[in-house]
Amino acid sequence: MAKHDSSSVSGTVRLFSVLFTAATVFLLCADVASAQEQRHARLSSDLAERIRAGDQRGANVIITATQAQVNDLAERHGLTVRKRLATGAVVDVPEGALAALADDPQADAISGNHVVGAQMTVTNQSIGADIVHEGGWAPGIGALTGKGIGIAVIDSGVANMPELKGRIVATMDFTDDHGTGVDKNGHGTHVAGIIAAAGRNPQDPTSGVAPGANIISLKVLNAKGQGVVGDVIEAIDYAITNKARYNIRVINLSLGGPVTQGWRDDPLCQAVERAYRAGITVVAAAGNIGKTSDGRAIFGGITTPGISPFAITVGALNTKGTPYLSDDTVASYSSKGPTLFDHLVKPDLVAPGNKILGLAAPGSTLVREHPELVLSMPEGKRLQLSGTSMAAAVVSGAVGVLLEGRVAGTESIRRVLQYSSNRLSAARLISGAGSLNLELAAAYVVAPSAISTVIAQSNFTPARTAFCTKATCTVGVQANDGIVWSEDGIVWSEDGIVWSEGIVWSEGIVWSEDGIVWSEEGIVWSENDGIVWSEDGIVWSEDGIVWSEDGIVWSEDGIVWSEDGIVWSEDGIVWSEDGIVWSEGIVWSEGIVWSE
Repeated sequence: MAKHDSSSVSGTVRLFSVLFTAATVFLLCADVASAQEQRHARLSSDLAERIRAGDQRGANVIITATQAQVNDLAERHGLTVRKRLATGAVVDVPEGALAALADDPQADAISGNHVVGAQMTVTNQSIGADIVHEGGWAPGIGALTGKGIGIAVIDSGVANMPELKGRIVATMDFTDDHGTGVDKNGHGTHVAGIIAAAGRNPQDPTSGVAPGANIISLKVLNAKGQGVVGDVIEAIDYAITNKARYNIRVINLSLGGPVTQGWRDDPLCQAVERAYRAGITVVAAAGNIGKTSDGRAIFGGITTPGISPFAITVGALNTKGTPYLSDDTVASYSSKGPTLFDHLVKPDLVAPGNKILGLAAPGSTLVREHPELVLSMPEGKRLQLSGTSMAAAVVSGAVGVLLEGRVAGTESIRRVLQYSSNRLSAARLISGAGSLNLELAAAYVVAPSAISTVIAQSNFTPARTAFCTKATCTVGVQANDGIVWSEDGIVWSEDGIVWSEGIVWSEGIVWSEDGIVWSEEGIVWSENDGIVWSEDGIVWSEDGIVWSEDGIVWSEDGIVWSEDGIVWSEDGIVWSEDGIVWSEGIVWSEGIVWSE
């Protein structure tokens, strides 16, 4: 931000600055005193706005508190407990009681029980899954299909389709205590098919990304493809509790809701973290809020729970219907980062999500109301959908394949997916680390000593991966010092250093000739687009835009604002949400004007 010469600042402005500073100190002291008198619950932005507007209507909310505290709060404020959660409860708040509940010191955080919806708007060849499904793709390595891996599909339910016969090992309905879990919408069946469908006979080419995986169907969305956060949280906790029973290693969340608070206070993100801590990989859709109705790009549109740093958040790739990577682009509707409140770098990667053929649940809403999306194929009816829902399902299937090959923690799987992804020209806030490359990811996880052979036998092109052209490269040669290299230019050593033409990584630090650098501690920057960000929430770019987790935002044009509603600019105009405006000694508020 440019600075004025002190000699050009009038005495009036200096006096104004002193007065403003004194007033600010006074207000801050008053705020501290008030905070000491009464501790308020942390509120999601929608509830805070309701209280601010004096909205006295009843509300359905999620309280973060112990069960004993929930009981006390319910008794004091006349709450009706609808659902007990691991970290609180879903409750109905009667008319006129929300403000008092927010002021109760026993309520830690209160969030709206938002409506979440399916994220709608692939080929196995485009991600290399067809090769991994075949035995012998690496020396001594058999076919990988995700066999025996349990993948929990938290969605609208999963129909008992022939392509999933015998592999839907559990069905639960969280929308109705007496429900049967039937998929009345069709979204959940489509998602499950992308993940794990398998042909009914040798002549049936139907194949999901992990055709050997098991599906745990956890219904949270109704016939319209809508549900509420509380049901999703309950389903996640069910998956955690039954992890060992069904070998649940992956949770797929092809759904999303509005972001009204940071991930630390978001109860859905808290559930995602619990699953992560339990050793379950959580894959979430980024959302389909990537552009306005007139086609302009929107940044900061990642939906919850995709805002969680503990979820692998997936954007949608448009493969243009070809297996070639040279024509791939990120779908314009795919939500872009950073996350709204915390400014985290999302999505983590992108995967095919545009015009994906999948299983069509007979009689479901999508099949009945959108006949134009139903295609007749030799193997039966297929439903064609687009969205980050589909992309998330592709990645969930890929994780199932990787977990079959090697038992690994969620963090290492995320790292492998990102490091092995195909780099795209789009900014990292649009494409994440790049597009999913399951073949190369499987090589890193299952057969790292055979990477050179895998690459030499594959059809990689410069559009997929850049390689060196060393004259000394020889396929499959390993020197006594542990160095291994191949004609395709991949070189690695036992000390963990790996590099190819322009791409180098070692012990979590990755960089490339295009100026992209990132490391496991979450620091990322790029020499080309000037974007820099880290996990502590600091983000800035060469165009002068800067923001951080504390809500401070400013730019080179002199505009500064923060989450507390204070806004000011270099021309001396200052205003705030409480209606006070002043400029170089002139102050006015609600019709009262005065000056120095």
